[in-house]
Amino acid sequence: MTEEIEFILDSTEESMSGSIAHLEKEFLNIRAGKASPAMLGSVFVDYYGSQTPLSQVANLNVPDARTITIQPYEKNMLHPIEKAIMVANIGFNPMNNGDVIIISVPALTEERRRDLTKQAKVEAEDAKIGIRNARKDANTEIKKLEKEGTSEDICKSAEEEVQNLTNLYIKKIDEHLALKEVEIMKV
Repeated sequence: MTEEIEFILDSTEESMSGSIAHLEKEFLNIRAGKASPAMLGSVFVDYYGSQTPLSQVANLNVPDARTITIQPYEKNMLHPIEKAIMVANIGFNPMNNGDVIIISVPALTEERRRDLTKQAKVEAEDAKIGIRNARKDANTEIKKLEKEGTSEDICKSAEEEVQNLTNLYIKKIDEHLALKEVEIMKV
């Protein structure tokens, strides 16, 4: 295979890996049954006039499956953190005991589990679209090379390789989705 073809295949695989990484990141934001510091990833606190991620102004811990504790690095940040959690509108009711903020993560209802499963399916479909777009871009580049004189056999084999990559990454997305659905539906 030519260097151009190798480059196209490498960049296509890199793009497809990026889609998987993005999907994994999105799945972290979809909460399952147990508490996780990632649930507070969207919370930004007003820290001396600038919006700062919660994880940079406090220590987040998960002492058990239903509780998140937030220990601010500065005691005067308790109320701004509490306010930021309320403003983020993520369905948590923070309790401030004067030293730490405690969040009890409520159990998910059956209906909420179904909604989260639908949300996970949407994210997985978006990742598949990213994979297909990478395939389309690669095939377009291969066709250009064929018009510029690269042998038809080399181009055909490159297109097959791109399709094999596509199938592999679509399968990975389906596996990630299946695991996430099990995690969400587990009571």
